[in-house]
Parts: sequence; structure tokens; C-alpha cells
Amino acid sequence: MAGTFITFEGIDGSGKSTHLRLLADFLRSGGLDVVLTREPGGTPVGNRLRAALLDASEEVDPLTELLVFAADRAQHVRRVLRPAIEEGRVIISDRYADATVAYQGAGRGFSAELISEIIALATEGLRPELTLLFNLSVAESNTRTRRRTNGQQAGDRLDAETAEFHTRVRDAYLRLAETEPDRIKVIETNRSVEETQECVRKVIVPFLIGRGHIRNANC
Repeated sequence: MAGTFITFEGIDGSGKSTHLRLLADFLRSGGLDVVLTREPGGTPVGNRLRAALLDASEEVDPLTELLVFAADRAQHVRRVLRPAIEEGRVIISDRYADATVAYQGAGRGFSAELISEIIALATEGLRPELTLLFNLSVAESNTRTRRRTNGQQAGDRLDAETAEFHTRVRDAYLRLAETEPDRIKVIETNRSVEETQECVRKVIVPFLIGRGHIRNANC
């Protein structure tokens, strides 16, 4: 059986990382072999790149940011994603190439053509079969981020960007969802964790049944 590649996307504070963990626990309880990973930081090299990129004290040029994220992705694709797919596993990644379209494309203002070329180079065409986009307003994202950091300034360099930057990012994600509705499913997160996770499972479980990874809705 071929492996399956799923991604979770969304602005900071949208809950994607929480729901990734909750979903993985649920799937693993049913005996599914799940690989959890993330970008940046899905490999040892990526972890070091992540620390440098997200350090709020660092001044990182936008082009440097774009290229380092691409380097992280190239390592991730070759060392984690493709091997897991070849082994027939279910891979769920906290962010992937859509994040580059949203953050470096819309957020930083790089052209769509350049973003597409960089993504193609790093991924060699590897795309997720399914993406869940966790949708949250920028205002609520800021509230959650401050709650997470005990009311202090945002914790990393991207957190510290302006509301206008995060609005551009969110809008770009929503445009992607409109462009690729078969792949990208929008999950509204302005509700309880339990309700949101139920929505996540209603998307993921039938999809994995269709892919042959699980047999029924009870996993």
C-alpha cells in the first residue's frame, strides 16, 4: 500500500499543532502507523535552521528566509517524507509548501513565479494528497499567541510581524483553498477544541478509509 501525505496549515494560534497531536493519538489508538513531522524543523538539520530562522533577535533578510525554508524542505522531503511514503505510512506534517506561498509569497511579497520555482526545486513535485487549513481571524490569533506567551510579546520572529502581514498570510491561505477545494479543506477553529477535533476527524477518517489505511469510521 502506498503511503499518504497529509498537511495541516494555518496562521499562528489557529490550533493546527494541537489538532495534529490529537488526531495522531486517535489514529494510533486504532493501530495506524502515523508519522508526525513539521516544517521547518522536521530533521536534525531542519531543527537548527528553524532555531535561526525564528529567533526574534535575528535580522533575517526576506530572500535568505525564503531560501533557508526551501533548504529545510529539501532535506525534509528527502530524509523524512519520501522514505515514509515508500514504507506505506501515513504522514501528517505541520506545514509544508502552502506555507511558503502564504508567508513568503503573500507575506513578504515575492512573486508567484519565483515561489513556484523555489517550491518545485525543493519538493521535486511531492504534493500532499489532503490539506486541512485551520481558519482563524488575525485578531483571535493575536489573542491566543499572547495567551500562549503569558501576555508578553510574541515568541518568535514571525509571531512578531504586524497584523497586516498576518492578514495577507491568512488571505493567501483562503485563496489557495478556493483554488484547490478538492485538496484543501477549511476547518473553522472559532469553537471548542473538542468540536474542532470532531470536524477534523470527519474529514480525515473517510479520506483514510478511501486510501485503504483504516477499515471503518471507528478507526
